[in-house]
Amino acid sequence: MNKFKESVAKSARMLWKVTPLIIGTILLVSLIIALIPQSFYLKVFQGNIILDPIIGSAIGSVSAGNPLVSYIIGGELLKQGISLIAVTAFIVAWVTVGFVQLPAESVILGKRFALLRNLLSFIFAIIVALITVAIWEVI
Repeated sequence: MNKFKESVAKSARMLWKVTPLIIGTILLVSLIIALIPQSFYLKVFQGNIILDPIIGSAIGSVSAGNPLVSYIIGGELLKQGISLIAVTAFIVAWVTVGFVQLPAESVILGKRFALLRNLLSFIFAIIVALITVAIWEVI
């Protein structure tokens, strides 16, 4: 029971220590979402099967957010004529890659782990988009 109390106290201290980073990250993500208008995305995506998922992942990585919002934005982007492959890469990167959250993640989980996790998430966002669209076209 003593080890449990120590673990809870240590976790509480760590949470208290990183709270300013978490709040700052949330505020920064909200600012980025507010600053980038949806019309910007129409100019960026040109329908290129190679470049669109890369660009989608890059924009999604910077525009990090929660899944519920990404589905709404993804639906709006599809309505505006942006390709499914770009929207899929955007949504996957939006949810899994956190470029804006990298400083906080580095402090909490370690710099090397945070960088590697974000890089792999970026690459897999592109791969998932390619596979998803390929399967969707077969169906």
